[in-house]
This record gives sequence, structure tokens and C-alpha cells, in this order.
Amino acid sequence: MNKVAVIILNWNGAKLLRRYPPTVIAGTDTAIADVIVADNGSTDESLQVLKDEFPQVRGLKFDKNYGFSEGYNLAIKQTMYPYTVLLNSDVRTPRGWLNPLLD
Repeated sequence: MNKVAVIILNWNGAKLLRRYPPTVIAGTDTAIADVIVADNGSTDESLQVLKDEFPQVRGLKFDKNYGFSEGYNLAIKQTMYPYTVLLNSDVRTPRGWLNPLLD
């Protein structure tokens, strides 16, 4: 297990998943962190987008929309990493963005 979980909460955000997480995935050092998308009960094609376009991303599927805070809290409880970074679904990151934070 890596030291850091980078958790992105998603709810019906298939369009956002195609636009923003690719920079997070490309910019995150896989030797220290795992990118995780916690799906908050989406009813759009978000889960299929994750499966088809981002197989390297770990997905958490919730049975309903738990809202912003509770959704993130559930994801943190299910992942249990030493460190956790919470990102909104509309955030881009540059390469190596996480390494200075961990250092």
C-alpha cells in the first residue's frame, strides 16, 4: 500500500471525470500515492467511464449520494491510508505536485 490516498469525490460527473482527473493521474507519483474516485451514488455513466477510461484508478461505489462531507468521510474510512488528500472533481494538478507535500 502506498502512503497517500488522493481521493476525488464524484456525483454524476462523467464529463468532469474525462476532463480533470487525467492531469491528477498523470501528475501523481504512483510510487507514493493511489488515485481513488469515490462515487457518491451517480446515476449517469460515471462508473462506466471510470472502468473503461481509467482502469488504473481505484473506485469506491456508494449506494446513494451521501453529500460532500459524509461522502469524503466514508471514503477516508474505507481507504485507511496514512495520509489522505481530498480533491474536488474539477481540479488539475501538475506533474510531481504531491511529492513536496509528502516530503
